[in-house]
Amino acid sequence: MGAGQLGQMLALAGRRLGFEFRFMSPESNAPAGRNSEMIVAEYSNEAALAHFAEGLDVATYEFESIPAEAVRFVAERVPVFPPIVAIETAQDRALEKQCFEKLGIPTAPFVVVSGMNEVRQALEKTGVPAVLKTRVLGYDGKGQAVIRRKDEIANAWVAVKGAPSIVESWVNFSRELSIIGVRGRTGETAFYPLVENYHSEGILRFSLAPAPNVSAELQSLAEDYSRRLMASLDYVGVIALELFQTETGLLANEMAPRVHNTGHWTIEGADTSQFENHLRAIAGLPLGSTEMGGAAGMVNVIGREPDVEKLQSVENVHIHMYGKVPRPKRKLGHITVTGDDLAGVRNSVSQVRNAMSR
Repeated sequence: MGAGQLGQMLALAGRRLGFEFRFMSPESNAPAGRNSEMIVAEYSNEAALAHFAEGLDVATYEFESIPAEAVRFVAERVPVFPPIVAIETAQDRALEKQCFEKLGIPTAPFVVVSGMNEVRQALEKTGVPAVLKTRVLGYDGKGQAVIRRKDEIANAWVAVKGAPSIVESWVNFSRELSIIGVRGRTGETAFYPLVENYHSEGILRFSLAPAPNVSAELQSLAEDYSRRLMASLDYVGVIALELFQTETGLLANEMAPRVHNTGHWTIEGADTSQFENHLRAIAGLPLGSTEMGGAAGMVNVIGREPDVEKLQSVENVHIHMYGKVPRPKRKLGHITVTGDDLAGVRNSVSQVRNAMSR
């Protein structure tokens, strides 16, 4: 369900496994490939959903904003992984944060709010600065407003259009990390190395894998948090857990019940990509190795088409364009670089970013 770049990369990974795909999306940008077909329809169209489910062995979704009701409709006809509880939890920031709390996964203090007076009361608990975030439909920095002073409450409330929200304490973090995990139908789990991520304007700009200066204890802690989450949700498939590293340890920011932008480097940088491992998990196949032989970096292409000739001059560069029409802040593709060590990868990432800025 969904036919964006994540669906495209799933279909490409499925070729080597001999899988065939059917996509359903309101948009007609069908993923290219001999092993796929497309249904263009709104997710509220039950006839189209029934047609989509007919004959499938298993269904999945590429993005957590797909209506949970549509996923549930399909799940009544064919196995759907990740399970419906995962998408319902990820779609609502309040449920997501409450899930973290229940599992003993540290997260920033937060308060659920539905009006400006409740925001004022929430700030007594969270302090300022704080972040007002809509409970639903917020990603890549959307649906958020920073409150640095209490006289900014009204403007922040207007910015989120008065939608049900949470107020979250501002986190003083040293860096942003993510852990990509995968769980199979039998409960088998595997994890990729922690990734260091760099954002601007709420959008991921680039990632480094493995994250530098990660101890075995820190990797183990991140895996433990992810494992708790997957076990609680009876999860099947790939899941991303975004984390803040602080002076006191790791804080969970949010989860994504799907293949994730911070794992795109795995296509060239790991023994088995996140896309293939997601397919292996939902199909009941053994999981593939998540080992990486060296290091990798991933740079998002945002807003405008890059100069491919300049990019190709960078050593060990791999260009993935999604076939999207350029527009400001839109992810048009990603560039992966690989190398023997992080020093070389950092240099290549800098070259890629310089080539894209001209």
